[in-house]
Amino acid sequence: MSGKSPEISMPEGSTQSPAGGGSKSEVSVVSTSKIPQGRPKSGRVWKDRNKKRFSAMVKDRPLCTSWEQKMKVRQEKRLLKDFAKHLKDEKQREKEEKKSRREENLKRRLENERKAEIVQVIRNPLKLKRAKKKQLRRIEKRDTLKFFQQQQQMKTNPAKAKRNAPGPL
Repeated sequence: MSGKSPEISMPEGSTQSPAGGGSKSEVSVVSTSKIPQGRPKSGRVWKDRNKKRFSAMVKDRPLCTSWEQKMKVRQEKRLLKDFAKHLKDEKQREKEEKKSRREENLKRRLENERKAEIVQVIRNPLKLKRAKKKQLRRIEKRDTLKFFQQQQQMKTNPAKAKRNAPGPL
């Protein structure tokens, strides 16, 4: 309670005293009208003067949880984190697999294209000079070492070369 003593107000026609005695003295009615306040010196009229400090506020005790509940919450958090990590790793692994499959398919396709090519070695550079633009666009440079080795094998041993020979370059 505050430092003031409580005041008791009685109706004007009452005959009892506030002390409870039998005397017939009149009790004055206390009016609790507000005293008007002037403008604050700082000029901040929007500020509330009766505002209490934060430290004076009554604070509720925080809800205490038991050790088992804390451990249970911690376990759930850890499980959730592990599950999220597992999903992320799974997604990453699928992405890597897809990328590797794509690279393998491109390699295989390029290899198959090379095998299916019809190779004709141009030994005379004058043919290139006489060729038209359209023909020059279709000409590609290749490593012909394997091609020459295959021809050498065919010259020396034609039966064996056909069995071991890879497809055209």
